[in-house]
Amino acid sequence: MFKSKSLSNGMFKKTVSLVVALACATIFWASTAHADYYSSRILLKEGMRHSEVVRLQNDLKSLGYFYANSTGYFGPITKQAVINYQRDRKLLVDGIVGPQTARQIKVDRILATAMKYIGVPYQWGGTSPKGFDCSGFTHYVMLQHNVIIPRVARNQYYDAGTWVAWNSLKPGDLVFFTTYAPGPSHVGIYIGNNQFIHSSSSKGVVISSLTNTYYATRYIGAKRVI
Repeated sequence: MFKSKSLSNGMFKKTVSLVVALACATIFWASTAHADYYSSRILLKEGMRHSEVVRLQNDLKSLGYFYANSTGYFGPITKQAVINYQRDRKLLVDGIVGPQTARQIKVDRILATAMKYIGVPYQWGGTSPKGFDCSGFTHYVMLQHNVIIPRVARNQYYDAGTWVAWNSLKPGDLVFFTTYAPGPSHVGIYIGNNQFIHSSSSKGVVISSLTNTYYATRYIGAKRVI
């Protein structure tokens, strides 16, 4: 009986150790699996050869700035593409992809993804291009670019990102409204010029104005998640 109890205790300890190890591995994966040159704060510049340069080249290609093959080498062609992008976006023009340029590229790609779904119908609880509710839309779009936010509007409002004042809004920020229920019950993605893209219960995915009386009187705040 004593031997059996010892064996049982040993198995229990091994099981606990395995569970802890798996949990740690899961936490580690969750914190690193979605890394990129923006979130990892990798400085990309001429002369480098790196897997993240491939990602940069593909990103610039999707935005219409890079037309060569994505080789992973940051040469003169890549540098010129970065310079052209920086000039158009009114960033510091140095041909180096630091935090500011990397963030802007990520924002532009997120907004381009969001725009693709204009016209998709509203669906309560919807989280796919077949139909979105408001927070399903913001969650899905951000997830396509490895920005992890909670699924529902209330949690996106209280638990994600940092607070942003109206006069400090930047494209990519989440904007929140109180509509059918008290508190944050509607959310969209700010795209600039007092406009935001969202999944409206009456029109599906559309672009609306923050100055529209309906939204202006129901606006409750914004969060920066990028």
